[in-house]
Amino acid sequence: MLKKLFYKTIQLCLLLIVINFIYTKWFYENDIQKYSELINTVRDVPNDADVIYLGESSNKTSREDDIDKRGISDFIGDYFPNLNTYDITKNAAHAGIYKVLLENIPAKNQVNTIIVTLNLRSFDASWIYSGLETPLQKSTILLKKNPPLFNRFLLSFKVYDIKSEEERVVQFKDKWKNDKLYFEQEHPYKNVIEWDYWMATKGAKFTNGVKDQSKTELSCHYVKTYAFHIDTLTNPRIKDFNDIVDLAKERNWNLVFNLLAENTSKAKELVGDELVNMMNINAEMLTQYYENKGVIVVNNLNKVEDEEFIDQNWTTEHYAEKGRKIIARNTAIALKKWLKNDFVDVDVNLELE
Repeated sequence: MLKKLFYKTIQLCLLLIVINFIYTKWFYENDIQKYSELINTVRDVPNDADVIYLGESSNKTSREDDIDKRGISDFIGDYFPNLNTYDITKNAAHAGIYKVLLENIPAKNQVNTIIVTLNLRSFDASWIYSGLETPLQKSTILLKKNPPLFNRFLLSFKVYDIKSEEERVVQFKDKWKNDKLYFEQEHPYKNVIEWDYWMATKGAKFTNGVKDQSKTELSCHYVKTYAFHIDTLTNPRIKDFNDIVDLAKERNWNLVFNLLAENTSKAKELVGDELVNMMNINAEMLTQYYENKGVIVVNNLNKVEDEEFIDQNWTTEHYAEKGRKIIARNTAIALKKWLKNDFVDVDVNLELE
């Protein structure tokens, strides 16, 4: 009986190998293009790359009056004219998506330096449990480092983080309620829910003391977006970035995290110093945490002034030309650690904030 079971097992394994071969050769690419076309952002990068920049919409978004509408990655490339700099850009992407994309860079690609966007907002509960997460996770299933047939089974049986919009709202609201906030001075609110309610009730005021409803709503959004403390043991973004660090060591890449600028001027104006302090503490913690792991972290949190933020009625990392150039220059200067001989200061007159 054991011998018969053994032979049956062998036959099943051989059958799966054959089916996997057939699927990979004749069907896999069609499924890739149907469900995981973001792989094309990786495939578009030539094998002669020296530097690859991974980012989301912050990389490519420009303002109508910009003279030069190119992205942050393009401006970085200007400082290294003798090197081949390319980008992999996916809107709404975060470290978990970057990790999968990086895993799919071919081993034959000569790239030696990877720049990964580190977006402070992506550590917040409302992004971690965003309604966009289900389609993002679905788009990466076929790209995992497993046999293609196995990945297809995972996709077919929906073995990924799939939740409804309502379920995700419950998730991030639970975090807002249960995660305690800490301040240097005593405040009447202990969590995001209470702070949001306090802001909504108190409201932003005109100079004559009349409540400004639009500013009040924006103030509340700033609280809900940036009022959090990053726990390196439990925040899923930390694990994703740690995996990227491990992958970079395995592939022998120089690794840079580009911590994007947030509109701290607007945060201070609308909410106050306590929120800005919280943002800075998180940014400084991330900088130290990853520098201790051998990663260069370019802390741009406070480097872009209010007028350079395109979206004045929302919290995004979308910058006008000068803002993108400031972030690019700071990143390029950091890259001199490895690429000093290739660095050309093409924008010496740029006034850094």
